[in-house]
Amino acid sequence: MINKTKIALSVATASLTLAGALVSPQAAAQTQAEANAKKTAALQSQVDQMATMMQAMQAELSRVKTVAANAADTTKVQELDQWMASVKNAPIQVASKDHRFNVRGGWMHMDDNRGSTADVYGIGSSSGVGEDILTSEVDQDAFYYGGAIDFNMNNDLFGLMDGVSFGIELGIEYSELGEREESGLTRAINELDGRALGSLQKNVTVNMLRVSAAPKLRFMEGSKFRPWLIPLGLDLNIISPPSDAVTVLNSGMQFGAGADYEILPGIYAGVDGRYHWTPDDVDGVDTDGFTLGGSVGFAF
Repeated sequence: MINKTKIALSVATASLTLAGALVSPQAAAQTQAEANAKKTAALQSQVDQMATMMQAMQAELSRVKTVAANAADTTKVQELDQWMASVKNAPIQVASKDHRFNVRGGWMHMDDNRGSTADVYGIGSSSGVGEDILTSEVDQDAFYYGGAIDFNMNNDLFGLMDGVSFGIELGIEYSELGEREESGLTRAINELDGRALGSLQKNVTVNMLRVSAAPKLRFMEGSKFRPWLIPLGLDLNIISPPSDAVTVLNSGMQFGAGADYEILPGIYAGVDGRYHWTPDDVDGVDTDGFTLGGSVGFAF
């Protein structure tokens, strides 16, 4: 009886063991599948969360870009408004008029007479044959008139001195010392011949044309009152009538000083004094002397 029971228990135990062996792989397989499914679900959830975060970040980046663009546009608009306001409020800039055209005239005094009727040895007391046979003695005083153009080069003396303008003056002027004076040749012929043949020689007007070019220093830039100085300039003197040697041109130098005052915008009134000097006279004709006069200038 006992043996039968043991055999029965042994058979039952073996059956259970065999059943467990058959059931355990299926259960293990099912448990692994469930674990893999859970892992997959967890990974999918993480991926979804990352995708959501990426979308949120892209949305925030787009918003920041939009805000920055709007801010930049606003800044540009503000800058444009400020520029327009500054342009409207800025004073109107007028082109600088540094050059001038001057009309001038005045009084001239010569150091010596242009002509002479000094006697020549052995000829009559008033022969008229002298230093300049073509002209008689004339007054040393004369009037003159003319014009000049001042070309302004800079307002700081080539960077050496602020407020001092440097320019070039080109001028021309006419002066008259005697009107229809009796020529020395007429008097000489009458004296020597005694028959008034000299009346065939016409009277002459003693005059001169002067062309000049000179550097000009003008002080007190920006002021209505502008004194100026010509340290050294060039003169070309055309004389009429010609000298004994029929010379009509001589060259010399000039030195001058003066001042201008702006009486109206672009219109100036001025005074000046100049001395004209020639190193040597031209065949007995001396053109040394000084001028005093006034001028009216127009800026351009």
